[in-house]
Amino acid sequence: MFRILTLSLLLAFSSSCTAEASSGSESGVEAGPVHAVCTLRGTRGNEGVQGSVRFTRQEGGVLIEAKVAGLSPGLHGFHIHEWGDVDCMDGKCAGGHFNPEGSNHGGPDGAVRHIGDMGNIEANKEGYGTYRRVDKRIQLSGPNGIIGRAVILHAGEDDLMSQPTGNAGARVAYGVIGIGKPKG
Repeated sequence: MFRILTLSLLLAFSSSCTAEASSGSESGVEAGPVHAVCTLRGTRGNEGVQGSVRFTRQEGGVLIEAKVAGLSPGLHGFHIHEWGDVDCMDGKCAGGHFNPEGSNHGGPDGAVRHIGDMGNIEANKEGYGTYRRVDKRIQLSGPNGIIGRAVILHAGEDDLMSQPTGNAGARVAYGVIGIGKPKG
Protein backbone atom coordinates (compact mmCIF):
# COMPACT_ATOMS: atom_id res chain seq x y z
CA MET A 1 0.00 0.00 0.00
CA PHE A 2 2.84 2.40 0.90
CA ARG A 3 4.55 1.64 -2.42
CA ILE A 4 1.36 2.40 -4.40
CA LEU A 5 0.85 5.68 -2.52
CA THR A 6 4.48 6.72 -3.12
CA LEU A 7 4.27 5.83 -6.81
CA SER A 8 1.00 7.79 -7.15
CA LEU A 9 2.53 10.87 -5.52
CA LEU A 10 5.62 10.65 -7.74
CA LEU A 11 3.49 10.36 -10.88
CA ALA A 12 1.31 13.29 -9.82
CA PHE A 13 4.38 15.46 -9.08
CA SER A 14 6.02 14.44 -12.35
CA SER A 15 2.88 15.30 -14.30
CA SER A 16 2.58 18.73 -12.69
CA CYS A 17 6.25 19.54 -13.41
CA THR A 18 5.86 18.41 -17.00
CA ALA A 19 2.71 20.47 -17.39
CA GLU A 20 4.45 23.61 -16.08
CA ALA A 21 7.43 23.13 -18.35
CA SER A 22 5.21 22.40 -21.33
CA SER A 23 2.94 25.37 -20.78
CA GLY A 24 5.94 27.69 -20.85
CA SER A 25 7.32 26.35 -24.11
CA GLU A 26 3.93 25.94 -25.80
CA SER A 27 3.10 29.59 -25.17
CA GLY A 28 6.43 30.67 -26.67
CA VAL A 29 7.63 32.05 -23.34
CA GLU A 30 11.13 31.06 -22.32
CA ALA A 31 11.27 29.03 -19.12
CA GLY A 32 14.04 29.41 -16.56
CA PRO A 33 15.73 32.41 -14.97
CA VAL A 34 14.45 35.93 -15.54
CA HIS A 35 17.63 37.78 -14.52
CA ALA A 36 21.32 37.25 -15.24
CA VAL A 37 24.31 39.38 -14.30
CA CYS A 38 27.97 39.65 -15.26
CA THR A 39 30.65 41.55 -13.34
CA LEU A 40 33.42 42.74 -15.66
CA ARG A 41 37.04 43.04 -14.61
CA GLY A 42 40.00 44.22 -16.63
CA THR A 43 42.39 41.86 -18.37
CA ARG A 44 46.17 42.09 -17.75
CA GLY A 45 47.24 45.68 -18.38
CA ASN A 46 43.64 46.90 -18.18
CA GLU A 47 43.06 46.45 -14.46
CA GLY A 48 41.27 49.82 -14.22
CA VAL A 49 38.40 48.62 -16.42
CA GLN A 50 35.41 47.43 -14.43
CA GLY A 51 31.69 47.23 -14.81
CA SER A 52 28.55 45.16 -14.85
CA VAL A 53 26.06 43.84 -17.36
CA ARG A 54 22.50 42.91 -16.42
CA PHE A 55 20.25 40.76 -18.59
CA THR A 56 16.49 40.72 -17.92
CA ARG A 57 14.08 38.48 -19.77
CA GLN A 58 10.97 40.38 -20.80
CA GLU A 59 8.29 40.26 -23.44
CA GLY A 60 9.96 40.74 -26.82
CA GLY A 61 13.45 39.63 -25.82
CA VAL A 62 16.18 40.20 -23.28
CA LEU A 63 16.93 43.68 -21.97
CA ILE A 64 20.71 44.23 -21.79
CA GLU A 65 21.98 47.02 -19.55
CA ALA A 66 25.70 47.68 -19.06
CA LYS A 67 27.75 50.21 -17.12
CA VAL A 68 31.53 50.25 -17.58
CA ALA A 69 34.28 52.55 -16.27
CA GLY A 70 37.98 52.85 -17.01
CA LEU A 71 37.78 52.64 -20.82
CA SER A 72 39.56 54.80 -23.36
CA PRO A 73 37.12 57.24 -25.01
CA GLY A 74 35.31 55.90 -28.08
CA LEU A 75 33.58 52.72 -29.22
CA HIS A 76 34.40 49.28 -27.81
CA GLY A 77 33.23 45.96 -29.23
CA PHE A 78 30.93 44.12 -26.82
CA HIS A 79 30.19 40.40 -27.23
CA ILE A 80 29.07 37.26 -25.51
CA HIS A 81 31.73 34.58 -25.99
CA GLU A 82 31.21 30.83 -26.10
CA TRP A 83 32.87 29.75 -22.83
CA GLY A 84 32.52 30.99 -19.28
CA ASP A 85 36.23 30.32 -18.74
CA VAL A 86 37.97 33.44 -17.46
CA ASP A 87 40.91 31.64 -15.87
CA CYS A 88 43.42 33.51 -18.02
CA MET A 89 44.66 37.08 -17.90
CA ASP A 90 43.99 37.99 -21.54
CA GLY A 91 40.39 36.76 -21.92
CA LYS A 92 41.25 34.36 -24.75
CA CYS A 93 40.17 31.30 -22.75
CA ALA A 94 36.55 32.46 -23.28
CA GLY A 95 36.84 31.33 -26.92
CA GLY A 96 35.15 33.03 -29.86
CA HIS A 97 31.82 34.79 -30.12
CA PHE A 98 28.82 32.70 -29.04
CA ASN A 99 27.56 31.43 -32.40
CA PRO A 100 25.41 28.28 -32.05
CA GLU A 101 23.89 28.79 -35.52
CA GLY A 102 27.23 29.02 -37.37
CA SER A 103 26.38 32.48 -38.80
CA ASN A 104 28.66 35.26 -40.00
CA HIS A 105 29.56 38.13 -37.69
CA GLY A 106 27.26 41.15 -37.81
CA GLY A 107 25.60 43.94 -35.90
CA PRO A 108 23.16 43.38 -33.04
CA ASP A 109 20.16 44.20 -35.25
CA GLY A 110 21.42 42.31 -38.30
CA ALA A 111 19.45 39.43 -39.80
CA VAL A 112 22.76 37.55 -40.00
CA ARG A 113 24.89 37.66 -36.85
CA HIS A 114 26.36 35.62 -34.06
CA ILE A 115 23.94 35.32 -31.13
CA GLY A 116 26.72 36.95 -29.06
CA ASP A 117 27.11 40.02 -31.30
CA MET A 118 25.97 42.99 -29.20
CA GLY A 119 27.70 45.78 -31.12
CA ASN A 120 29.58 48.53 -29.25
CA ILE A 121 29.63 50.42 -26.00
CA GLU A 122 30.63 54.08 -26.35
CA ALA A 123 32.84 55.49 -23.59
CA ASN A 124 32.85 59.24 -22.96
CA LYS A 125 36.01 61.33 -22.35
CA GLU A 126 35.98 60.23 -18.68
CA GLY A 127 36.05 56.56 -19.77
CA TYR A 128 32.50 55.79 -18.68
CA GLY A 129 30.15 53.94 -21.00
CA THR A 130 26.61 52.61 -20.86
CA TYR A 131 24.58 50.31 -23.07
CA ARG A 132 20.86 49.57 -23.13
CA ARG A 133 18.86 47.64 -25.70
CA VAL A 134 16.44 44.75 -26.04
CA ASP A 135 17.83 41.79 -27.97
CA LYS A 136 15.33 39.50 -29.68
CA ARG A 137 17.73 36.58 -30.25
CA ILE A 138 19.56 36.13 -26.96
CA GLN A 139 17.98 33.83 -24.39
CA LEU A 140 18.94 33.25 -20.77
CA SER A 141 18.40 29.48 -21.16
CA GLY A 142 17.71 27.10 -24.01
CA PRO A 143 19.56 26.78 -27.33
CA ASN A 144 20.65 30.43 -27.38
CA GLY A 145 21.18 30.51 -23.61
CA ILE A 146 23.92 32.78 -22.32
CA ILE A 147 24.13 31.88 -18.63
CA GLY A 148 27.54 30.38 -17.94
CA ARG A 149 29.15 32.09 -20.94
CA ALA A 150 31.47 35.13 -20.87
CA VAL A 151 31.02 38.78 -21.78
CA ILE A 152 34.07 40.31 -23.43
CA LEU A 153 34.72 44.01 -23.94
CA HIS A 154 37.30 44.90 -26.60
CA ALA A 155 39.88 47.69 -26.95
CA GLY A 156 38.47 49.01 -30.23
CA GLU A 157 35.32 49.46 -32.23
CA ASP A 158 33.49 46.47 -33.70
CA ASP A 159 33.02 47.39 -37.37
CA LEU A 160 30.03 44.96 -37.47
CA MET A 161 31.31 43.44 -40.74
CA SER A 162 34.83 41.97 -40.57
CA GLN A 163 34.86 38.20 -40.21
CA PRO A 164 34.89 36.50 -37.84
CA THR A 165 35.10 39.06 -35.02
CA GLY A 166 34.47 42.63 -36.20
CA ASN A 167 38.14 43.65 -35.94
CA ALA A 168 37.60 45.03 -32.43
CA GLY A 169 41.10 44.33 -31.14
CA ALA A 170 42.35 43.04 -27.81
CA ARG A 171 40.11 41.97 -24.97
CA VAL A 172 40.17 44.61 -22.20
CA ALA A 173 37.55 43.22 -19.80
CA TYR A 174 35.72 39.98 -19.16
CA GLY A 175 33.35 38.21 -16.81
CA VAL A 176 31.06 35.19 -16.53
CA ILE A 177 27.28 35.50 -16.83
CA GLY A 178 25.45 34.02 -13.83
CA ILE A 179 21.88 33.81 -12.61
CA GLY A 180 20.97 37.22 -11.20
CA LYS A 181 18.89 38.36 -8.27
CA PRO A 182 15.82 40.37 -9.29
CA LYS A 183 16.13 44.13 -8.90
CA GLY A 184 14.15 45.55 -6.10
